Amino acid sequence: SLDLTCRKAPCFVKFSEMERMANIQAEINEVQPLGLSVTIGSTLQFYFIGKKCEILQDMNRHLEAILKEKRALRKRLIKPRCQESLPIEATFHKYVVELLSEAVTFIGKLESHLQTVRSIPQIPNIVKNMDDALTKTEVIIVELEELQEQILKWRELQKVYSD
Repeated sequence: SLDLTCRKAPCFVKFSEMERMANIQAEINEVQPLGLSVTIGSTLQFYFIGKKCEILQDMNRHLEAILKEKRALRKRLIKPRCQESLPIEATFHKYVVELLSEAVTFIGKLESHLQTVRSIPQIPNIVKNMDDALTKTEVIIVELEELQEQILKWRELQKVYSD
């Protein structure tokens, strides 16, 4: 199935065309009698140079497209080719189990550390809220002290009236 999905890259097709054109040019040079005029030879030379230029431009466009898709290519290269797990020798099973348990604890700690790091930008707001709460608490304490004084005065007045 891989052979069916495989297709020739356009740049390599262009290389084969260039090679074929070079072979044709060599045949023309062999067959061409010495009596042909210089203008026909220069015209053919310009024709083949133009063809070669077109081929190189096509190859350049193809390579630019590859560079544009480099991110997608990197992802494809990083992705594993198969989903099979690697066999581990029996002597190393104990170490793999220990490694997995340590990986689980590491991931748990990592999550708490990530939450801490995520909360760092919120710290100024939290500190401001705590300062506001502290200020409100101090105001309430002052009001409670005033209320306590009023209650004590009222109590003394009640004792005076009861006597």
